Amino acid sequence: MDKVRLGIIGAGVMGSAHAKYVLDGSISRCELAAVADFNPANLEKFDGLKRFTDSHEMITSGEVAAVLIATPHYFHTEAGIDALENGLHVLVEKPISVHKADAERLIAAHTNKDLVFAAMFCVRTVPQYKKIKQLIDNNELGKIERVNWIVTNWFRPEAYYRSSAWRATWKGEGGGVLLNQCPHQLDLLQWMCGMPSSIQAFCDLGVYHDIEVEDRVTAFLRYPNGATGLFVTSTGEAPGTNRLEIAGEMGKLVFENDELTFARNEVSARVFCDTTDNAFGLPEVWNAQIPVSGKAGVHAEITQNFVDAILDGTPLIAPAEEGIKSIELANAMLYSSLKNTAVELPLDGAAFAAELQRLIDTSTHQKATA
Repeated sequence: MDKVRLGIIGAGVMGSAHAKYVLDGSISRCELAAVADFNPANLEKFDGLKRFTDSHEMITSGEVAAVLIATPHYFHTEAGIDALENGLHVLVEKPISVHKADAERLIAAHTNKDLVFAAMFCVRTVPQYKKIKQLIDNNELGKIERVNWIVTNWFRPEAYYRSSAWRATWKGEGGGVLLNQCPHQLDLLQWMCGMPSSIQAFCDLGVYHDIEVEDRVTAFLRYPNGATGLFVTSTGEAPGTNRLEIAGEMGKLVFENDELTFARNEVSARVFCDTTDNAFGLPEVWNAQIPVSGKAGVHAEITQNFVDAILDGTPLIAPAEEGIKSIELANAMLYSSLKNTAVELPLDGAAFAAELQRLIDTSTHQKATA
């Protein structure tokens, strides 16, 4: 194979955006061969391509060697399993599934390791996050002791939630800000700092909007090494903030307003604490703005990497199997809030799936649409 014949499943907002950069030639050695969507109206703009109203028909048609799944969330699992079981390479939008139990089913379907299975965690391409991960992996911070992320710049007006009937419903989307807007931050959080061992969260349902799912979250994290964390997000706060702090024995990283700074201790804070005779002493600090090079390739870079992995064996930026971790964080935060208790990780995926089904079955909210 010298070119990947790609099919896109889901021709809504994100599917159309992916189609646009493939069609304009931004992805080398890739051809958009087909598009599938259950709504024929969404396919009208793809005149000249093979069009399907049934994704299974496209998957088994022989027209495509790989698929990019950009449907509403619940269908990610079923479409992904169908494609993998029929021998196609798969790139799935975030989140890879709605809940951990479904993610486990999807990952289990990837039995043929010759098939490339990737996730659209495009924010991993942002140079500053890549640099943060590098600094942590190289032990420049020493033992991590605290991570705080305030990411409230996800403001959405009521018009956004009215734009589609499936949005912001338990049955259609499976959650709110944690499952729609924040999978990227939750993925980055675990990618850079690892998974916490327990979570206590407070998720407010429809506090800013006429929706039944969470639109404000405050979560407290505890890590296996004793470190603590705070994750705060919302779709109702304006102006919002996006500030990440990671503190370790050797100093503190701060990323805000596109600037990455490192306040680095000359000696470990723990060593200084134990050895200084100065009752009010502080370690000497070097304050540095960390230079980064390049720019984020976001969606197109992930898709190009997917194509290169198929044709050349290039390592994936975001293997889909890692997508279960951000789902587990989102599920655990919501489950903790619903049960009003701290939740130990790993999360019981079946227990959360049952709780989500309860929310679906008992929902009385009438979704407004435009």
